[in-house]
Amino acid sequence: MSTPTIQTEAGREGWEAIVADPATAVISTDFDGVLSPLVEDPARARPVEGALDALARLARSVDQVAIVTGRPALVATELTGVTGHPGLGRLVVLGHYGLERWDAATGTVMSDPVPSGVAEARERLPGLLRELGLSDAFVEDKESSLAVHTRRMADPVGALERLRTPLTELAESTELRLEPGNLVLELRPPGVDKGVALRRLLGSTGAQSILYGGDDLGDLAAYRAIEEQRKAGLKAVLLATRSSNATELIEAADIVVDDPTGVVTVLTALSDAIAAR
Repeated sequence: MSTPTIQTEAGREGWEAIVADPATAVISTDFDGVLSPLVEDPARARPVEGALDALARLARSVDQVAIVTGRPALVATELTGVTGHPGLGRLVVLGHYGLERWDAATGTVMSDPVPSGVAEARERLPGLLRELGLSDAFVEDKESSLAVHTRRMADPVGALERLRTPLTELAESTELRLEPGNLVLELRPPGVDKGVALRRLLGSTGAQSILYGGDDLGDLAAYRAIEEQRKAGLKAVLLATRSSNATELIEAADIVVDDPTGVVTVLTALSDAIAAR
Protein backbone atom coordinates (compact mmCIF):
# COMPACT_ATOMS: atom_id res chain seq x y z
CA MET A 1 0.00 0.00 0.00
CA SER A 2 1.36 3.44 -0.92
CA THR A 3 2.12 6.19 1.57
CA PRO A 4 -0.87 8.52 2.06
CA THR A 5 -0.63 12.17 1.06
CA ILE A 6 1.28 13.96 3.83
CA GLN A 7 0.81 17.70 3.50
CA THR A 8 3.69 18.96 5.65
CA GLU A 9 7.41 18.39 6.03
CA ALA A 10 6.98 17.86 9.77
CA GLY A 11 4.40 15.18 9.04
CA ARG A 12 6.72 13.43 6.59
CA GLU A 13 9.51 13.48 9.17
CA GLY A 14 7.10 12.04 11.72
CA TRP A 15 6.03 9.23 9.39
CA GLU A 16 9.65 8.35 8.57
CA ALA A 17 10.59 8.34 12.27
CA ILE A 18 7.79 5.91 13.16
CA VAL A 19 8.72 3.61 10.29
CA ALA A 20 12.44 3.73 11.12
CA ASP A 21 12.06 3.07 14.84
CA PRO A 22 8.57 1.82 15.69
CA ALA A 23 9.68 0.51 19.09
CA THR A 24 9.86 4.11 20.33
CA ALA A 25 6.56 5.19 18.74
CA VAL A 26 3.05 5.72 20.09
CA ILE A 27 -0.08 5.35 17.95
CA SER A 28 -3.07 7.13 19.46
CA THR A 29 -6.50 8.16 18.23
CA ASP A 30 -9.84 9.48 19.36
CA PHE A 31 -12.76 7.06 19.10
CA ASP A 32 -15.88 8.90 17.88
CA GLY A 33 -15.44 10.25 14.38
CA VAL A 34 -12.03 8.62 13.99
CA LEU A 35 -12.37 4.89 14.63
CA SER A 36 -16.18 5.04 14.63
CA PRO A 37 -18.55 7.08 12.45
CA LEU A 38 -20.49 9.77 14.28
CA VAL A 39 -23.99 8.57 15.15
CA GLU A 40 -27.02 10.27 16.70
CA ASP A 41 -27.05 7.90 19.68
CA PRO A 42 -23.54 7.75 21.22
CA ALA A 43 -24.33 4.32 22.69
CA ARG A 44 -24.54 2.88 19.16
CA ALA A 45 -21.05 3.92 18.08
CA ARG A 46 -18.87 1.05 16.87
CA PRO A 47 -15.48 0.89 15.11
CA VAL A 48 -15.53 0.64 11.33
CA GLU A 49 -14.48 -2.63 9.76
CA GLY A 50 -10.72 -3.13 9.95
CA ALA A 51 -10.05 -0.46 12.60
CA LEU A 52 -9.15 -2.81 15.43
CA ASP A 53 -7.21 -5.09 13.09
CA ALA A 54 -5.12 -2.12 11.95
CA LEU A 55 -4.39 -1.10 15.55
CA ALA A 56 -3.53 -4.68 16.50
CA ARG A 57 -1.10 -4.98 13.63
CA LEU A 58 0.66 -1.78 14.69
CA ALA A 59 0.68 -2.96 18.30
CA ARG A 60 3.06 -5.75 17.30
CA SER A 61 5.73 -3.19 16.42
CA VAL A 62 5.20 0.06 18.31
CA ASP A 63 5.75 0.87 21.98
CA GLN A 64 2.14 1.79 22.80
CA VAL A 65 -1.29 1.97 21.19
CA ALA A 66 -3.83 4.23 22.88
CA ILE A 67 -7.43 5.37 22.43
CA VAL A 68 -7.97 8.83 23.90
CA THR A 69 -11.62 9.70 24.46
CA GLY A 70 -14.00 11.81 26.49
CA ARG A 71 -16.07 8.73 27.27
CA PRO A 72 -15.61 6.73 30.49
CA ALA A 73 -12.83 4.23 29.94
CA LEU A 74 -14.98 1.13 30.53
CA VAL A 75 -17.72 2.45 28.22
CA ALA A 76 -15.12 2.99 25.51
CA THR A 77 -13.68 -0.50 25.92
CA GLU A 78 -17.18 -1.99 25.62
CA LEU A 79 -18.13 0.04 22.54
CA THR A 80 -14.85 -0.55 20.77
CA GLY A 81 -14.78 -4.27 21.51
CA VAL A 82 -11.07 -4.13 22.29
CA THR A 83 -11.32 -6.57 25.20
CA GLY A 84 -12.33 -9.36 22.87
CA HIS A 85 -9.81 -8.61 20.14
CA PRO A 86 -6.58 -10.64 19.98
CA GLY A 87 -3.42 -8.62 19.54
CA LEU A 88 -4.47 -5.61 21.60
CA GLY A 89 -2.91 -6.68 24.89
CA ARG A 90 -0.71 -3.56 24.89
CA LEU A 91 -3.55 -1.12 24.37
CA VAL A 92 -4.49 1.58 26.85
CA VAL A 93 -7.74 3.56 26.85
CA LEU A 94 -7.46 7.05 28.30
CA GLY A 95 -11.05 7.83 29.24
CA HIS A 96 -12.60 11.04 30.59
CA TYR A 97 -9.88 12.97 28.71
CA GLY A 98 -7.21 11.20 30.75
CA LEU A 99 -8.89 11.16 34.17
CA GLU A 100 -9.16 7.39 33.71
CA ARG A 101 -6.70 4.89 32.30
CA TRP A 102 -7.72 1.34 31.38
CA ASP A 103 -4.86 -1.03 30.66
CA ALA A 104 -5.53 -4.12 28.55
CA ALA A 105 -2.63 -5.94 30.18
CA THR A 106 -4.33 -5.86 33.57
CA GLY A 107 -7.97 -5.14 32.69
CA THR A 108 -8.08 -2.54 35.44
CA VAL A 109 -8.99 1.15 35.53
CA MET A 110 -7.04 3.78 37.42
CA SER A 111 -8.76 7.13 37.91
CA ASP A 112 -8.31 10.59 39.36
CA PRO A 113 -11.03 12.03 41.64
CA VAL A 114 -13.96 13.83 39.98
CA PRO A 115 -14.42 17.46 41.16
CA SER A 116 -17.59 18.18 43.16
CA GLY A 117 -18.70 20.76 40.58
CA VAL A 118 -19.70 17.95 38.21
CA ALA A 119 -22.31 16.63 40.67
CA GLU A 120 -23.66 20.16 41.20
CA ALA A 121 -23.92 20.77 37.45
CA ARG A 122 -25.63 17.38 37.01
CA GLU A 123 -28.30 18.39 39.53
CA ARG A 124 -28.91 21.84 38.04
CA LEU A 125 -28.77 21.01 34.32
CA PRO A 126 -32.28 19.48 33.82
CA GLY A 127 -33.96 22.53 35.37
CA LEU A 128 -31.87 24.88 33.25
CA LEU A 129 -32.85 23.05 30.06
CA ARG A 130 -36.52 23.22 31.03
CA GLU A 131 -36.29 26.97 31.66
CA LEU A 132 -34.79 27.45 28.20
CA GLY A 133 -37.45 25.29 26.55
CA LEU A 134 -34.72 22.91 25.42
CA SER A 135 -35.61 19.79 27.39
CA ASP A 136 -35.21 17.76 24.17
CA ALA A 137 -31.47 18.34 24.21
CA PHE A 138 -29.68 15.04 24.86
CA VAL A 139 -27.46 15.04 27.95
CA GLU A 140 -24.68 12.48 27.86
CA ASP A 141 -23.53 11.86 31.42
CA LYS A 142 -19.88 10.81 31.27
CA GLU A 143 -19.60 10.68 35.09
CA SER A 144 -16.71 13.16 35.17
CA SER A 145 -18.30 15.54 32.66
CA LEU A 146 -21.67 16.35 31.10
CA ALA A 147 -22.12 16.75 27.35
CA VAL A 148 -25.23 18.48 26.01
CA HIS A 149 -25.92 17.38 22.42
CA THR A 150 -28.26 19.21 20.03
CA ARG A 151 -27.78 16.95 17.00
CA ARG A 152 -31.23 15.33 17.38
CA MET A 153 -33.13 18.63 17.67
CA ALA A 154 -35.16 20.35 14.94
CA ASP A 155 -32.77 23.34 14.88
CA PRO A 156 -29.50 21.96 16.24
CA VAL A 157 -27.37 25.02 15.44
CA GLY A 158 -29.90 27.47 16.87
CA ALA A 159 -30.30 25.38 20.03
CA LEU A 160 -26.54 25.24 20.47
CA GLU A 161 -26.31 29.02 20.33
CA ARG A 162 -29.15 29.45 22.84
CA LEU A 163 -27.33 27.09 25.20
CA ARG A 164 -23.89 28.67 24.95
CA THR A 165 -24.32 31.58 27.39
CA PRO A 166 -26.41 29.74 30.05
CA LEU A 167 -24.02 26.79 30.03
CA THR A 168 -21.03 29.13 30.23
CA GLU A 169 -22.58 30.67 33.35
CA LEU A 170 -23.30 27.22 34.79
CA ALA A 171 -19.71 26.16 34.14
CA GLU A 172 -18.33 29.26 35.85
CA SER A 173 -20.56 28.84 38.92
CA THR A 174 -19.53 25.19 39.36
CA GLU A 175 -15.83 25.78 38.60
CA LEU A 176 -16.00 23.75 35.41
CA ARG A 177 -15.02 24.59 31.84
CA LEU A 178 -17.34 24.72 28.84
CA GLU A 179 -15.83 22.97 25.83
CA PRO A 180 -17.48 23.24 22.39
CA GLY A 181 -17.65 20.40 19.89
CA ASN A 182 -19.66 19.28 16.89
CA LEU A 183 -23.24 20.22 17.95
CA VAL A 184 -22.27 19.61 21.56
CA LEU A 185 -21.26 21.68 24.57
CA GLU A 186 -19.47 19.87 27.37
CA LEU A 187 -19.13 20.84 31.04
CA ARG A 188 -15.73 19.51 32.04
CA PRO A 189 -13.33 19.87 34.99
CA PRO A 190 -10.56 22.43 34.42
CA GLY A 191 -7.13 21.13 33.51
CA VAL A 192 -8.62 18.04 31.89
CA ASP A 193 -8.24 17.64 28.13
CA LYS A 194 -6.64 15.40 25.54
CA GLY A 195 -3.48 17.51 25.54
CA VAL A 196 -2.91 16.77 29.23
CA ALA A 197 -3.66 13.09 28.59
CA LEU A 198 -1.12 12.90 25.77
CA ARG A 199 1.59 14.68 27.75
CA ARG A 200 1.17 12.05 30.47
CA LEU A 201 1.26 9.25 27.90
CA LEU A 202 4.38 10.59 26.21
CA GLY A 203 6.04 11.09 29.58
CA SER A 204 5.27 7.56 30.77
CA THR A 205 6.47 5.91 27.55
CA GLY A 206 9.42 8.14 26.67
CA ALA A 207 8.22 7.96 23.06
CA GLN A 208 10.30 9.58 20.35
CA SER A 209 7.48 9.71 17.81
CA ILE A 210 3.70 9.69 17.73
CA LEU A 211 0.73 9.52 15.37
CA TYR A 212 -2.45 11.06 16.72
CA GLY A 213 -5.83 10.97 14.97
CA GLY A 214 -8.72 13.29 15.80
CA ASP A 215 -11.83 14.83 14.28
CA ASP A 216 -13.28 17.49 16.58
CA LEU A 217 -12.44 20.70 18.42
CA GLY A 218 -11.68 18.66 21.52
CA ASP A 219 -8.69 17.20 19.68
CA LEU A 220 -7.08 20.62 19.24
CA ALA A 221 -5.65 20.34 22.76
CA ALA A 222 -3.92 17.12 21.71
CA TYR A 223 -2.57 18.77 18.56
CA ARG A 224 -1.23 21.72 20.57
CA ALA A 225 0.46 19.45 23.09
CA ILE A 226 2.14 17.54 20.28
CA GLU A 227 3.23 20.74 18.55
CA GLU A 228 4.88 21.84 21.81
CA GLN A 229 6.68 18.51 22.03
CA ARG A 230 7.79 18.83 18.41
CA LYS A 231 9.84 21.86 19.44
CA ALA A 232 11.66 19.60 21.88
CA GLY A 233 12.44 17.03 19.18
CA LEU A 234 9.36 14.78 19.10
CA LYS A 235 8.52 13.53 15.62
CA ALA A 236 4.80 13.42 14.94
CA VAL A 237 2.01 12.83 12.45
CA LEU A 238 -1.24 14.71 13.03
CA LEU A 239 -4.13 12.92 11.34
CA ALA A 240 -7.60 14.45 10.98
CA THR A 241 -10.91 13.22 9.63
CA ARG A 242 -13.58 15.48 8.19
CA SER A 243 -16.23 13.72 10.30
CA SER A 244 -17.03 16.84 12.35
CA ASN A 245 -15.96 19.43 9.76
CA ALA A 246 -13.67 21.00 12.37
CA THR A 247 -11.91 23.47 10.08
CA GLU A 248 -9.23 24.51 12.56
CA LEU A 249 -8.23 20.90 13.21
CA ILE A 250 -8.22 20.00 9.51
CA GLU A 251 -6.02 22.98 8.68
CA ALA A 252 -3.51 21.98 11.38
CA ALA A 253 -3.27 18.34 10.30
CA ASP A 254 -0.46 16.65 8.38
CA ILE A 255 -2.84 14.07 6.85
CA VAL A 256 -6.56 14.59 6.22
CA VAL A 257 -9.04 11.82 5.38
CA ASP A 258 -12.79 11.90 4.91
CA ASP A 259 -13.90 9.42 7.55
CA PRO A 260 -12.88 6.50 9.79
CA THR A 261 -12.46 4.24 6.77
CA GLY A 262 -9.72 6.61 5.65
CA VAL A 263 -8.11 6.28 9.07
CA VAL A 264 -7.96 2.51 8.59
CA THR A 265 -6.27 3.09 5.23
CA VAL A 266 -3.63 5.32 6.85
CA LEU A 267 -2.96 2.95 9.75
CA THR A 268 -2.70 0.00 7.35
CA ALA A 269 -0.26 1.92 5.13
CA LEU A 270 1.86 2.71 8.18
CA SER A 271 1.98 -0.90 9.30
CA ASP A 272 2.84 -1.96 5.73
CA ALA A 273 5.72 0.53 5.69
CA ILE A 274 7.01 -0.77 9.02
CA ALA A 275 6.82 -4.36 7.81
CA ALA A 276 8.70 -3.47 4.62
CA ARG A 277 11.54 -1.53 6.30
